[in-house]
Amino acid sequence: MEWFTAPDYWMSRLVFQRALAVVYLAGFLTAALQFRALIGERGMLPVPVFLRRVTFRQAPGVFHVHYSDRFFAAWAWTGCAVSVALVAGLDSLLPLWGAMVLWLVPWVMYLSIVNVGQTWYSFGWESLLLEVGFLAVFLGNDEVAPPVLVLFLLRWVLFRLEFGAGLIKLRGDACWRKLTCLDYHHETQPMPGPLSWFFHHLPKPLHRVEVAANHFTQLVVPVLLFTPQPIATAAASLMILTQLWLVLSGNFSWLNWITIVLALSAVDYGGTAPAGVPGAPLWYEVVVIAATALVVGLSYHPVRNMISRGQVMNRSFDPFHLVNTYGAFGSVSRVRYEVVVEGTADEPAREGCEWQEYEFRGKPGDPRHWPRQFAPYHLRLDWLMWFAALSPVYAGAWFGGLVERLLENDRDTLKLLRRSPFPPDTPPRYIRARLFRYRFTTWRELRETGACWDRTYVREYLPPTRLARADVVRGQRP
Repeated sequence: MEWFTAPDYWMSRLVFQRALAVVYLAGFLTAALQFRALIGERGMLPVPVFLRRVTFRQAPGVFHVHYSDRFFAAWAWTGCAVSVALVAGLDSLLPLWGAMVLWLVPWVMYLSIVNVGQTWYSFGWESLLLEVGFLAVFLGNDEVAPPVLVLFLLRWVLFRLEFGAGLIKLRGDACWRKLTCLDYHHETQPMPGPLSWFFHHLPKPLHRVEVAANHFTQLVVPVLLFTPQPIATAAASLMILTQLWLVLSGNFSWLNWITIVLALSAVDYGGTAPAGVPGAPLWYEVVVIAATALVVGLSYHPVRNMISRGQVMNRSFDPFHLVNTYGAFGSVSRVRYEVVVEGTADEPAREGCEWQEYEFRGKPGDPRHWPRQFAPYHLRLDWLMWFAALSPVYAGAWFGGLVERLLENDRDTLKLLRRSPFPPDTPPRYIRARLFRYRFTTWRELRETGACWDRTYVREYLPPTRLARADVVRGQRP
């Protein structure tokens, strides 16, 4: 079928595939380095406990067959190795069917991780990586020109991602309609970046321009993805510029980067398939058409949600995360709260008790510590601490486990932090948590104090807490 392939998108496919492999690498690396404290056998939300509550049908994945921390580590590091191989272009050296199998491997591996990740993997970009990764399986390699249907489906994902995010903003917080949300967002976002302080202090008229430009990029530009070139390329390029602006303004894991990857697939780089490339084999056409029909059919619920007045963000409608709904910041916090966790080796009732603060890698703590850039690497604990500050309800499943492991000086948990105030062999006797209000300092305050944050005590979040037995040792539970 002559219509089946698009030779002009040869370079678009190549750029898309290599960039997607880099995002896969970030996902697997995050899993490999953080899982033990979060979902390991002794983690805050252990995988073995979770698997006793769910069936394979509810959460398909390899860990229903076997789970151990050693096996998970090997699984995640293997995913890193496969991602590196894809970045290096190993798929182009394989026959067409072999390339498809190779691209299927990281999808299956990451699906297994997401489906046991629980709260730690409840972010929209997890499902987005799986949805895009599934489509990448059918994009082909150097043996065939890129299939039109898969290129269309990639734009369909990008359209739903951006248009859905735009709709939920208009339907949500009134500040999006008043163009005032960015008066607060750069300060109250989950994890500010090194430039967020400066973005926050931009003139308010420029914030209005930012919001208006966001509405245009999310509600108008996505429609242009389905127009002829070069309009589609211009639309995709505008989306890329917008996402790069967001990359500079904060840490949003790989959400911005995978959006850029999707937009890259819609750019016409002006190249064509090399001479002598054969047409697509019949079996490949059948497989791609079948996958397209599946995705179109599964799009019913996401589209229905997107056009509904009760639109929800970031939901998967099937356990394989094949077609999902997305959205971000339907509401924007006006005030930033942070949970500050402290420990002491003294008795809290004793006069002069000294409390020492735990330092997290990404979330605000010491007012003098300037935010750092981590994205596309994802600091899962730091992100969940932002939700914990919004309401203890968001932390009910895991915050107690965090406190317990800090009381034990658990090595894997401490690796997630920037600094523990206690030596490895001397755990604290008590842990407490306090809620503070944080705000960015003014230019004058920054010059005078050198601090980018100012914080004010609000209330107690968790009273002084200790393990049930003073002689508890690492590995035991009260």
